[in-house]
Amino acid sequence: MNTHSPGVALMRRPGPGLAQGIVTHIERVEVDPVLAARQYTIYQEVLSSAGWRVFEVDPAPEHPDSVFVEDSVVVCGDLAVLTRSGAPERRGEVDGVEAAVRRLGLRVARIEAPGVMDGGDVLQVGATVYVGLGGRTDEAGAAQLERLLKPLGREVRRVPLGAVLHLKSAVTALGDGTLIGLEELVDASALPPVRRPAEEPGAHVLPLGGRDVLISAAAHGTVHELAGQGWRVLPVDISEFEKLEACVTCLSVLVPDL
Repeated sequence: MNTHSPGVALMRRPGPGLAQGIVTHIERVEVDPVLAARQYTIYQEVLSSAGWRVFEVDPAPEHPDSVFVEDSVVVCGDLAVLTRSGAPERRGEVDGVEAAVRRLGLRVARIEAPGVMDGGDVLQVGATVYVGLGGRTDEAGAAQLERLLKPLGREVRRVPLGAVLHLKSAVTALGDGTLIGLEELVDASALPPVRRPAEEPGAHVLPLGGRDVLISAAAHGTVHELAGQGWRVLPVDISEFEKLEACVTCLSVLVPDL
């Protein structure tokens, strides 16, 4: 266990309506809410084992997808950018997240209508911020984010998406900035080289600082490959959330201590 906490991990407990979450690009299958609650708790415990202090956003039981807190806010430095989802039924999730980031002392800005953006479309790699343009995020949303982040020294680059929910449903980044994912699901010309994982769940990694990296327990081959390259791989079973097109990045927002 890390002796020094790298920061706070925002999370939001799944509600009783989780199984009614939106499904766009995959077939709907039955979700076990009891198992999902157990997997959520274990995910929290893994973050804590890596030193992160879990801070729970107030539940939003009226919003089935609210457990996917990543989509409601993008945190860059001391700025929290509240999003405006391309899925209108998810926009009410932002209120509780705003209260949480204000309690953490972050500055707050927001994506305004008519622009739309989901946090799952925003991949931060050092000073570069890749923004996926697809069903949940449009050019107007990306342009607003660009204006908000420019004073923080960030460069926003657009990445048109194919048949995939979010950018981070296809491509994520390891702690050293190496991209990993399924480049055929995005306009790969907008990205640096993308390493292909051994299986689809391996496209989703969440760097936790240093050599620690969170990954789905379903990505057996990728877990083995990354461990062999010196990463401290922390696998978590998120099978019930994966049934709703989610991945390991969706369930938390990491807010590093400044």
